[in-house]
Amino acid sequence: MGKKVGAVYIGHEKVEFCVWAPVAESVEVHFEKSGKSEALIKDEIGYWSKEVQNIKPGATYKYRIDHKDEFPDPASLSQPKGVHSWSQVVDHKAHQWQDELWKGRKLSEMIIYELHVGTFTQAGTFEAVINKLDHLEELGINTLELMPIAQFPGARNWGYDGVYPFAAQDSYGCVAGLKKLVDACHARGFSIILDVVYNHLGPEGNYISQYGPYFTDKYHTPWGSALNFDDEYSDQVRHHFIQNALMWLEDFHLDGLRLDAVHEIIDRGARHFLKELSEKTDELEAKTGRSYALIAESDLNDTKLIKDYESGGFGLEGQWVDDFHHALHTVLTGEDAGYYADFGKMEYLAKSFKQAFIYDGIYSPFRKRSIGNNPEGMEPSNFVVCIQNHDQVGNRLLGERMAELVSFDKQKLAAATLLSAPFIPMLFMGEEFGEKNRFQYFISHGDPDLVKAVQEGRKNEFEYFFHSHSEGEFPDPQAEVTFKNSKLNWDFQKDAQQNQLFNFYKELIRLKKNGAFEMFGHQNAIFEASEDKKLLKVSAQEGNSALTGIYNFGNSVYSEKTSEKVNPQVLICSADKKWGGNKELKELVDPENITVPPESVLIYKS
Repeated sequence: MGKKVGAVYIGHEKVEFCVWAPVAESVEVHFEKSGKSEALIKDEIGYWSKEVQNIKPGATYKYRIDHKDEFPDPASLSQPKGVHSWSQVVDHKAHQWQDELWKGRKLSEMIIYELHVGTFTQAGTFEAVINKLDHLEELGINTLELMPIAQFPGARNWGYDGVYPFAAQDSYGCVAGLKKLVDACHARGFSIILDVVYNHLGPEGNYISQYGPYFTDKYHTPWGSALNFDDEYSDQVRHHFIQNALMWLEDFHLDGLRLDAVHEIIDRGARHFLKELSEKTDELEAKTGRSYALIAESDLNDTKLIKDYESGGFGLEGQWVDDFHHALHTVLTGEDAGYYADFGKMEYLAKSFKQAFIYDGIYSPFRKRSIGNNPEGMEPSNFVVCIQNHDQVGNRLLGERMAELVSFDKQKLAAATLLSAPFIPMLFMGEEFGEKNRFQYFISHGDPDLVKAVQEGRKNEFEYFFHSHSEGEFPDPQAEVTFKNSKLNWDFQKDAQQNQLFNFYKELIRLKKNGAFEMFGHQNAIFEASEDKKLLKVSAQEGNSALTGIYNFGNSVYSEKTSEKVNPQVLICSADKKWGGNKELKELVDPENITVPPESVLIYKS
């Protein structure tokens, strides 16, 4: 179907260069240091390739098209001088892997932690993340999810403006730094997955169209023309991105991929790009003996993504569920602007706790149409849920985190709702200790017109948030201070409340991993929601054992007499003095009475 694209270092100072440029009349590879050029040879489907001698790793090159313009390699593995400059030859075999015994981890076992490499530490590099693995291990995390690291313009960006999908960002530490991080993770039993973007490429440094029809005008996305997954010449475009996905898994030993906004990967062919990617990943699993997880972000609530091939699905392991976040966020904050207008009811929170999707075919007032389908028969472990993530924090105009929006008690209540729900939980960096530093949108583009367009676009896109809920100055995405202000503050141990929150998360994660909340995912679980009391009650029974969770989002004390002496065994009680509450456990729980203070949670077995 297609050749291996890029500059593949074979060894002994030999490199196989290959680029797809079907309409070019000639393609040469031009080397920066020597000034020499080598003409490549075209095959019948438009790949230009040649094995070139006397080229060492580290050599820099561009491709010259039709004896005129020169551009970096669209499959470059390294752009050490940025997106407009020379591509660099990399020897993938230079790293001596230490993880041969690592076999991966199923999605069903993951406790995911989303982080942005540039703001997670002061240094903002792959290797600096390694220094925080002690913290994550103590917390109980077992899976890191890196926001996109494909080479983007400048030194600071969320990563969704990447233009070289095969190149690990130079300011983070390039190929060598990423491989060291992966090895360090596997040595300590961490899985590590990567957020990848196959629905668009960023605007600055994006030269891929100079090579051929990588985009199509048949469809448009919020970011411009769509990548060409089903139009003329699309076979080789699909091959380009499938090869990219497999490279992260095979050459970088990553354990999975989070696929950004797959509803904007537009493919009307008989074999959707995502299904092909899933099948190729299955083949790689068989070859390597490792488990890989593909997790789709989609706002369509369509189970086709995660259904098996036999049921007409794409066979992905999981998908992000925004409904859970939105239901919980609106109940906690009372916000109802923009898409939050579709949420805010206790019955919706109960529904999302039960089956992930709220919009399972019902009408959405905000979108003015019916959304989603029924997730019945899907496993809870197919769904990844969160109470904060880069989008939901950073796409607020001011980037306020949960800790700034709600009380300490509500932060604990939110954490317990997330971690006791039957789905795969994902934390956003700093959430576990109530980070106060905002996570804002930042760029470092070189094109002044593009900078202005982004600045204006941000203001317009989230206008309703700005007018309804935000006070203060609009943060300039291009300003370095916006980036610096988004870095985590690691002094949380000095703050008693932040420390208590960290320990509360730690205990919840321990309980989650030990299966303490498993019964909430059973078919027989009962969900009761009270709108006026702002109360959610979840109960489940298995044999002689019962599990009950009472989540009080209201302002009043909730109490109930138990029908018989149940002798409750408390798993977690956020109002307990132990967790920074103001009650002794014996005041709240006895064999005949249960009391749940406002903005608190009580989960017990009986």
